[in-house]
Amino acid sequence: MAACGGCRFIILTLRTLPRSASPCALPLTKHRTLSTSARTYSLDSFSSGTRKTPAQTERISPSLGGVQRNLSAVALPLTGQFRPLCRYDPLDLGDVDENAQKALVCKNLRRFIVDPALATIVTDHLSRDIDDGKAVIFECNPGPGVLTRALLNRGAQRIVALESDANFLPELQELESRLEGQLDVVHCDFFKLDPIGSGIMKPPVMYSEKLFSDLAISEIPWTADVPVKVVGLFTQRNERNLLWKMIYSLFERRSIFRYGRVELIMFISQKEYTKLVTGPRDYKNYQAFSALAQMAFDIELLHEEPLSSFLTTANNNRKSTSGSALSQSENLCLVRITPREDLFNSHLTPLNGSTLVLMVKQCLAKRKGKLIQQINSWSPGMGSELISNLGFLDDTLTGDVYPDEYKRLFELMEQSGSFAESWLYQETLETTKIGHG
Repeated sequence: MAACGGCRFIILTLRTLPRSASPCALPLTKHRTLSTSARTYSLDSFSSGTRKTPAQTERISPSLGGVQRNLSAVALPLTGQFRPLCRYDPLDLGDVDENAQKALVCKNLRRFIVDPALATIVTDHLSRDIDDGKAVIFECNPGPGVLTRALLNRGAQRIVALESDANFLPELQELESRLEGQLDVVHCDFFKLDPIGSGIMKPPVMYSEKLFSDLAISEIPWTADVPVKVVGLFTQRNERNLLWKMIYSLFERRSIFRYGRVELIMFISQKEYTKLVTGPRDYKNYQAFSALAQMAFDIELLHEEPLSSFLTTANNNRKSTSGSALSQSENLCLVRITPREDLFNSHLTPLNGSTLVLMVKQCLAKRKGKLIQQINSWSPGMGSELISNLGFLDDTLTGDVYPDEYKRLFELMEQSGSFAESWLYQETLETTKIGHG
């Protein structure tokens, strides 16, 4: 305070950041390392499990500048109870033991990501997807929400948490209420979407039409950008059957694929991944499943993680020591499965896609059988002509044919017009009637 004659005035000194500095350019603190019996990992020391209001501030250590920070409030003024996200004011991911205890409320056989370090590995592989920001992220069965918060911390703008177990809904919904639209929580089992039959379904069973309608996600052309990315772990129950369901749905553009080229970024077993990518002449592992998947999708292996890194719950509501059918020493594979933009054309459409699926299944049922004989079984006398058009020899085996060559074979069959009344097409028609009747 100073005085000048009869007047008094106050001189205030303000300490400000340099002009070039922005709220999200403040220095980072050092990371702390936490150790558990399962893994050693790092957490940002700014992480906090409590929500801050604009009146609350957090101090950075004097060694880092001695300034106060309230990054959420600076980056975007808070309104009501909502909490906007800022990269340097992350949500708390918890620790392994805490997350494991939350996951153990699950009474079914299921795997969980409970380690923040593993969640960070996943989000690192999704950084391109998150930065692009065009697609909605569907997270399958988030459970205690470790990966959910890691995705939000990484900058995901819209996540739909599809949780099948009602025990996990309250905490996920509480997180949803603290955010400004970045998270939608839905009581839904992704793996039970679109069951056979009709009528009203009770959650977590749901039709994809209702799910996408409620989320205001519309159908788009097949050649448009990916509208939705599905992230999570394939359930260990009937994993192969679920992958087959996905293949059938894609070739007919049903279920989630009705809305466009929905991409999956999922952990699957090493066994099923091997079958997905096995090529011709491996007569043991190259199957119809392999050929159809490679024909329909671009498949990219992002990461392999030991099964022991995941928490597996058993039906008795305890930790599973065997990891179900898999050995704890085996890996789960994080795989990006993207529907091919050029899959459909004037000869292969969603209307005859199921016929192609049946054709490939019949061909690869006997992988050491001659392709020409299989073609002649559908339309006698046509084998030599089609084999010649494909540039194959008469002794070519069905297990020697690449996925794209099977697609070309189907297109030639469609163009020839000689197969419309064949047994192959009749069986497809009957199967379709049974499946949709």
